[in-house]
Amino acid sequence: MKIKSLTIFTLFLFMLTAASAQDKWELRRNEDGITIYSRQSPDGKLVELRLLCQLDATPGELIKQLMDIDSYSSWVYSNKKSGIIKKINDHDIIYFTEAHLPWPIQDRDLVVELNIEPTTTPNAQQIIQVKSINGILPPKKHFIRVPYSMVTWRITPVPGNKINVDYTFSLDPGGSIPRWLINLTLTTGPYKSFVKLRELLKAERDKR
Repeated sequence: MKIKSLTIFTLFLFMLTAASAQDKWELRRNEDGITIYSRQSPDGKLVELRLLCQLDATPGELIKQLMDIDSYSSWVYSNKKSGIIKKINDHDIIYFTEAHLPWPIQDRDLVVELNIEPTTTPNAQQIIQVKSINGILPPKKHFIRVPYSMVTWRITPVPGNKINVDYTFSLDPGGSIPRWLINLTLTTGPYKSFVKLRELLKAERDKR
């Protein structure tokens, strides 16, 4: 009985340690005020990423840029084309996006719903979610439809008309992409996108 109890306890500790390892973010890049982490999802199928940075913008300025879907090709890495499919209201839109990826990866496309959670409390954290949805557009030739994507922006105002951004991203890219290639390019897109986003927000502010 003691041996059986010890075996069960050891198995429990192993499972607890494994779960803790899956929850732990691993630092992948820390450059120009942009910190990027990644981790493996519990089922091992999803690419999960977390990015932390500070931007010279108010929540309203960032939201305005995120709602300008047609401009995504000017700052979102590998974005080929984006467009609004349906505007549900001022806080909720459905749009498509197409990504041109380097050879030998086939180009991807996806349809997502962007939702901004309203807040009436001054200086409160603002949450924006961008989640893939199915059944809106038929498959496109030469593209692989991304089966799952979830982005969450947590935006916190700080003094000086700045915001702290906590950005998390989970993705099942669909199709067949070697794990080594995913790991090789994991931080490139998010890092370059946020560098361009920071430049755009600064340029808009300098105009005023």
